[in-house]
Amino acid sequence: MGDVERFELGSERLGSLPVLGHFFDRLGFDRRLERYLPADDVRLRLSPGAVVGVVCRNIVCRHRPLYALMEWAGVYDPMLLGLDDTSVLNDDRVGRALDGLFDCDRASLLTETVLGAVSAFGIGTEELHNDSTSVTVTGSSYASAEAAVRGAKAVPIVTHGHNKDFRPTLRQLVYVLTVSSDGAVPVALRICDGNTSDDVTHVPTWDGLVEMLGKSDFLYVADSKLCSSEAMGHIASGGGRFVTVIPHGRREDKWFKDFVQTHAPSFEEAERLPGPHDGDPDRVYRTFESPVPSVDGYRVIWVHSSSKAQRDAASRSARIEAGLAAIEALDARLSAPRSRLRTRVAAEEAARQCLSEVGASRWICFSITESTEVSFSQERRGRPGATTRYRRKEKTIFHVGGEVDAATLAYDVRTDGLFPLVTNDRQMTPAEVLAAYRYQPNLERRHHVLKGPQEVAPIHLENPHRIEALLTCHFFAQLVEALIEREIRTSMRERGLAGIPLYPELRNCPAPSASRVLEIFDDLSRHRLTDGDEVVRTFDPELSPLQLEVLELLHVPAELYSSAEPA
Repeated sequence: MGDVERFELGSERLGSLPVLGHFFDRLGFDRRLERYLPADDVRLRLSPGAVVGVVCRNIVCRHRPLYALMEWAGVYDPMLLGLDDTSVLNDDRVGRALDGLFDCDRASLLTETVLGAVSAFGIGTEELHNDSTSVTVTGSSYASAEAAVRGAKAVPIVTHGHNKDFRPTLRQLVYVLTVSSDGAVPVALRICDGNTSDDVTHVPTWDGLVEMLGKSDFLYVADSKLCSSEAMGHIASGGGRFVTVIPHGRREDKWFKDFVQTHAPSFEEAERLPGPHDGDPDRVYRTFESPVPSVDGYRVIWVHSSSKAQRDAASRSARIEAGLAAIEALDARLSAPRSRLRTRVAAEEAARQCLSEVGASRWICFSITESTEVSFSQERRGRPGATTRYRRKEKTIFHVGGEVDAATLAYDVRTDGLFPLVTNDRQMTPAEVLAAYRYQPNLERRHHVLKGPQEVAPIHLENPHRIEALLTCHFFAQLVEALIEREIRTSMRERGLAGIPLYPELRNCPAPSASRVLEIFDDLSRHRLTDGDEVVRTFDPELSPLQLEVLELLHVPAELYSSAEPA
């Protein structure tokens, strides 16, 4: 019994860190961090580069607050995190590492990292997509919305703006992201003040992309904020190409919608997709190039979407029904004995307000009529008799009625499902212009990952410059996640796989996400049987057939989960 008691069994989790380490190694990420964040202070027990590498891995694996980083890292093999001892991690050291990340030449670090990914993974940069989102922050430390400088760098202002998380009472920063159309891989990041409007971000973003890639002929795709004479003119004059959507209300939009009232444009089918559910009709996209260019002289491509036409019709019908119901309810209020709407002006204002609240003002017309209600009452109290005198009272009662504006309704019915795209590219077909714009939701999914699995918001750090540094770590995490998704999906296409059983109950997953891919490795651990300081035996994790298949699709050696050195 005494011989058995001298043995100890220790465990250390591996999880998905070997997979992440493989992708970080292909990027040369850790070596690059050590170069840009050198451990040049003898008082440092951890190099800033190593700490930033741990933060990035933590964001991808399972984001924990900075003060819980040591607790998270403590169960893993320290070598997988590039550390000798995880117990020296704490939020104070992480904060100083974020200071170093902000102070270093982050522009060059980002450029080298992205270009390294482009080279190592063969990512195409012929088409780039841009969009922004808000990152909400909390805490009283950001009450001052004044510009600040740290070293020679401007610190972004945490302030109120157009909050895309629908939390307008909280302050924010603006996270501007650009991705490639080849796997939606992040290629550029800009952090702007919280009150920055999207339309002023495109010129510096495009200039930065040109400088980074060393070319200007890539296709730049963005939402309607790009549709300004300044931004489009800047890109066109610099030899670039763009595609964006024309916002509602511009001259081009109004002209074509008037045009289709008396003409039948010859739309051509550009794409046909199956309906979202069994039995649903196909989703059909048709295009028509407008005979009249935009006010700036660019091509205008009109698109008709069958699914958008259905949504437009359903939304309009719902609003009309709600508007008629609101008018009926208002009429009952006007007829009530204690109604406070006693003038025609008050009744008209109430009708306009109730239609505006339900969004039906465009399609419903209302009219106000009035009637007189006559009543009699005794001049004095008491039982009425033959000599009782009565006082005649007249009360004006207003009535409101609503009806659908048939002309406006017919006008809008002919424009259901239409939206205009504008481009300066003269070689692309209308179908290709549409295909480029329809890739935009893949960028929006990157924002979803930022706020979903990565849990970026709300952020509560002491200094705004640390928030910018932490957001840079989120960008690196997004980059690695995108590379994982691109790698496995590309391998699946090459092998003709319609999906792999990653979902519960071994259900098929046609487009694996990075979070789901990494999740299947979470429980893998290595166990060591020791006799004092001597390792008697190492028990490596046994990989399941699904895990081995995923590693093969990712081109990750299975030997990374073995204690033996890989061949």
